[in-house]
Amino acid sequence: MLKQSFRYDQSAARLEVEGLPDFSADHGSNAIGILSSWRLTMIGHSEMQGKREHLEALMAAVIPYARLRLSGVSRAQGQDGDPVRILPLEQGHQLELVSSRSDVPPLTLQLDDADLADLVRCLDALRHDARVRIEWPAISHVPLPKRDLAERTPLVQRLAAPVLGTGTFLILGLVGLLVPLPNPEPTQTTSPVEQQDERREPPISNPSQAD
Repeated sequence: MLKQSFRYDQSAARLEVEGLPDFSADHGSNAIGILSSWRLTMIGHSEMQGKREHLEALMAAVIPYARLRLSGVSRAQGQDGDPVRILPLEQGHQLELVSSRSDVPPLTLQLDDADLADLVRCLDALRHDARVRIEWPAISHVPLPKRDLAERTPLVQRLAAPVLGTGTFLILGLVGLLVPLPNPEPTQTTSPVEQQDERREPPISNPSQAD
């Protein structure tokens, strides 16, 4: 049987993919080149499944979202009407999946940090599995702008260094103004005549001579 099935397990997530090898691309029998279905099971939630475009949309939304969260930035990924959308909550994250069928309501999942981490590990394992010969859409990690980096740094922490430096400079300047400068001691100078008299030795008197 040519149909292949691979499974990726984590503590709170399980991702299964099924498909066929693409012999036109010289794939071996133990490979998936044509994805036929996928299923994602999160503990405490309903099973999710869909087409390849839904799985690609799940990767494109969840992986960049997790990267932003690791950088301390809370920003939703995906727009209204997209197949997959994930946004931050006060406690956790909300994952929304829109079915391609109009009679099926959107599926909403409430995830905590552990659930999100396990989901990302499953998606990464699938993307890097050499047995799955599918060209997944590239996910570009654009460097965060300075505005986002500044916003995630507390204001007190950003102002601490310049305020401390300015305060130290003012205190040192004030101390320098209050402390009096020492007065130099006057130096005594002697005239050349006095120096010559000091070097002149007194005459030695001979006690044998009469005064």
